[in-house]
Amino acid sequence: MLVMRGEKSLLVLGGARSGKSRFAQAWAQALPGDLVYIATAQALDPEMTQRIARHRDDRGPRWRTVEAPLDLPDAIVAESRADAVLLVDCLTLWTSNLLFADRDATAALGALAQAVADAAGPVIFVSNEVGLGIVPDNALTRRFRDMAGDINQGVARFADRVVFIAAGLPLTLKPPAQAMDLGDNVPIY
Repeated sequence: MLVMRGEKSLLVLGGARSGKSRFAQAWAQALPGDLVYIATAQALDPEMTQRIARHRDDRGPRWRTVEAPLDLPDAIVAESRADAVLLVDCLTLWTSNLLFADRDATAALGALAQAVADAAGPVIFVSNEVGLGIVPDNALTRRFRDMAGDINQGVARFADRVVFIAAGLPLTLKPPAQAMDLGDNVPIY
């Protein structure tokens, strides 16, 4: 794995069980500094409680965990140091949390972009690509899919590097193939 030390931010996208979290964790561990895992998950049921515990065990003792289910930009600001690597897992759950808390996703994304711009050290994001399947059959799920897509696009715009993971294999989307800036007024269908 080639780790670019001059890059400040990385977005790792992929489907469920694609290997995106494992890839992001390995990337973070290849960088110098303390490792800070910013968790957006909430243990709202026994299955999620077990999943969170399993992920925490998988990371091991090098990692310090900070929980930020809603106030992710504030957590990045509070935890960012030149000698720390922040791993945010995941933007998809953060999106869900914003949706159910009736928070303004556009404002939250703006705050996130500013937090990363001001960060003293590297920030790595993990997110599900939820737009590759069928169109959901209900309004709430379509709203979530659209919000997640908008947040992924926004983070991809400001991230230095974007990698898509499929079947555990990384495909670099940015760079070298930089995203074209088509402006803010281009409709997305």
